[in-house]
Amino acid sequence: MTAFEPLSSLEQRALHDVARQACARIAPTWPLESMIAVNPLWERREQPWRDVATQLWQRAGSRLTLGAADYRQAWQDGTIARRHLRQALAEQGGAWTPEQLLQALDAQEEAALVLPLLEDLAEPGLPLPGWPALITQQIGQSCAAWFDREQADWRPDASVGLYRAWRESLLADRGISVLSACRDLHQRIAALPLEPEAALEAAVRHLGLPEADWAPWFDCLLLRNLGWASWCAYRRWQARLQGEDDQTLLELLAIRAAWEWLVDDRRRDADSRWQCWRTAWQARRRQPPSASWQALQLWQRAEELAWQEQLQGSLCQSTPAALPAAPLAKLFFCIDVRSEPLRRTLELACPELETGGFAGFFGLPIAYTPLGTNATRPQLPGLLAPQLQVSESCGDADQDRQLAERRQQRLARQGRWRLFERLPASTFTLVESIGLGYAGALLGRTYGLSGGVGLPDQSAWRRNEWQRLHPRLPAMALERKIDLAARILKAMGLGGPVPALLVLLGHGSQSANNPQAAGLDCGACCGQSGEINARLLAGLLNDAEVRTGLRARGLELPPHCQVLAGLHNTTTDEVQVFDHEALPATLQPIWQRLRAALDSAGAAVRRERAAKLGLAPLQEQPARLLGRLRRRARDWAQTRPEWGLAGNAAFIAAPRARTRGVDLQGRAFLHDYDWPQDEDGQVLEAIMTAPMVVAHWINLQYFTSTTDNLRFGSGNKLLHNVVGGHIGVFEGNGGDLRIGLARQSVHDGERWLHRPLRLHVVIEAPRAMIDQVLANHAVVRDLVRNGWLQLLRLDGKPARLECRTGAGWQPLPQG
Repeated sequence: MTAFEPLSSLEQRALHDVARQACARIAPTWPLESMIAVNPLWERREQPWRDVATQLWQRAGSRLTLGAADYRQAWQDGTIARRHLRQALAEQGGAWTPEQLLQALDAQEEAALVLPLLEDLAEPGLPLPGWPALITQQIGQSCAAWFDREQADWRPDASVGLYRAWRESLLADRGISVLSACRDLHQRIAALPLEPEAALEAAVRHLGLPEADWAPWFDCLLLRNLGWASWCAYRRWQARLQGEDDQTLLELLAIRAAWEWLVDDRRRDADSRWQCWRTAWQARRRQPPSASWQALQLWQRAEELAWQEQLQGSLCQSTPAALPAAPLAKLFFCIDVRSEPLRRTLELACPELETGGFAGFFGLPIAYTPLGTNATRPQLPGLLAPQLQVSESCGDADQDRQLAERRQQRLARQGRWRLFERLPASTFTLVESIGLGYAGALLGRTYGLSGGVGLPDQSAWRRNEWQRLHPRLPAMALERKIDLAARILKAMGLGGPVPALLVLLGHGSQSANNPQAAGLDCGACCGQSGEINARLLAGLLNDAEVRTGLRARGLELPPHCQVLAGLHNTTTDEVQVFDHEALPATLQPIWQRLRAALDSAGAAVRRERAAKLGLAPLQEQPARLLGRLRRRARDWAQTRPEWGLAGNAAFIAAPRARTRGVDLQGRAFLHDYDWPQDEDGQVLEAIMTAPMVVAHWINLQYFTSTTDNLRFGSGNKLLHNVVGGHIGVFEGNGGDLRIGLARQSVHDGERWLHRPLRLHVVIEAPRAMIDQVLANHAVVRDLVRNGWLQLLRLDGKPARLECRTGAGWQPLPQG
């Protein structure tokens, strides 16, 4: 083979810089117990959306749109009209016509000409599964073993680093040579450098890659193992929250590059695999996106414009609703799209009630450690780091100690049982040992008959203990407590007359046998239910000393006002409110009316949701419908206990009067915001830099999981196997770590339940206030300027919408 020149020290530094930049483009994925929605393209936000779409098409074959048949159906249904196609074409300034776009839907769809890797070129005589599948499987198994800290009984030495552990395991694995029919593979492995940086340099030098190819080549490599790359990025994210760093992702890149060098046949003649690869690589780098890809991009934009028109009609064709002058009670819901139908039906059931929308972690920067355990979990958005460590107590040290001991004993018994299940012999003796005694439990789980109705994601012992245990803030000065409460109340916009009852409703989902259950819980609580946050804030606001301090700051919570916490079960749309029994007798009539309204609203929402869940025949049978939903929540074979946030498409920050009574179809995040009360713009700044960004993450997770479930989703839920106890899932017994949503979370088996639309953010505020936030925050500015979301402003009577573009604020065209 021809030896390429060694890299100079200057080239080495440049190479390492490009490698670090490639690693920086990978967004994190969170572990299963705190699975939050993540925009998997987050670290590419500094580039225009269309440029990123083009890169993904060329480097991974990911088109970020639905297929032609889906848009054909949307055209036939009238969802997309000719005017939307014209608007999309006018924005792009292209040479297409609406007729050509329609014809493109009937044309043969062109396959992506993806930039090839050396492993893609078939080697004569290479047996199945071929190099790409073999490499992905081998890297996946190595990473699963090295990262595992909970599940395996044996794991490699983590102190040597991921790259060295991979190299050592590959040297010891003679089976790879047999599977690949590459006789000298072991000798090639032994020749690999010991350090990851040196391996990168060696691969680039031996493959003769010019500097212009480094960035796209590294990107292609990481996109082939995006799941494990995303897990490495999570480790980096967590390290940086603590002021540290993590270089594991760079080691994974070195592994991927080393494999390219390993599969090289060492020839450099005109007919060599290397020469064929270089020719194909250079040709495809120059290849523009196909005509079918361009057409689908325009169709996707046309559907966004159709939704924009629908949103404008909903918000601007009705006058703001009148809010109750003296509300019976006010309930604060999470801004989650699943709260919108319940808020709407609740206000219809009892017009004297008022609802508000606020991020489900209720502004508490906490991490929570249940009593008697060391399992600390964050209860705030993944963008933030916890500032307060919270536990729970019943108020008596002796009882706390007894409860902690019981929990520890219970957990120990569960651990011993799981160990028995893992022992080799138990595979043959488990069923014979327990026999028919376990049949009832199996049938109960299979048909959702076991277990009672309770809090989402809570076992029986937890339900029995929550009444005795209450979350407690750590010891802190009274003034700090008052500061915390004041900041939260201001952000919630609690103005006007304060009712006798304030209810803080967190939310959580309920499902069985679902490794990704946390993905259905509250994204604002890092994949947990909002119960802890709601109960903690209720206790803080009921504290007499805190109230006295708030009064001194002009934030009055009258003595007769009681703050309660509750939880909205988004699987069954039941609402449980805690500690209502302790309300004084004077407030019991109000509570009874509120309880009746909650029950009525829940029934109405269940009726709305029934058809999408395949339960349309039960729409007019409320008791049977509720029973069926409860069974779905407990059925360990149910792949679609609920649809989660499927359909999300808008984020609205405005007074409730703008949206009260408007049917937004469960597609909008609703955040209360009244700009005249926000004189310095700090509340708007907080909304646009935190809840809006979290909503964008959710939106892009659903978007990418729908348009490319193979790369950005997690495939078939029926084939999931948990990796490392909590890291994530494999689809099957190996391969790449799967990220994002399972196909069953966005598709009902016949059609998509989620439509991939970029988030439409609607804010009612003066232009200057919004523009000031954009000027002060590069992240938000990038999202708007580069088209990652659509920023709209609501103003006037009658209301109108205008859109923020590169040229400033422009009125939306009328439909």
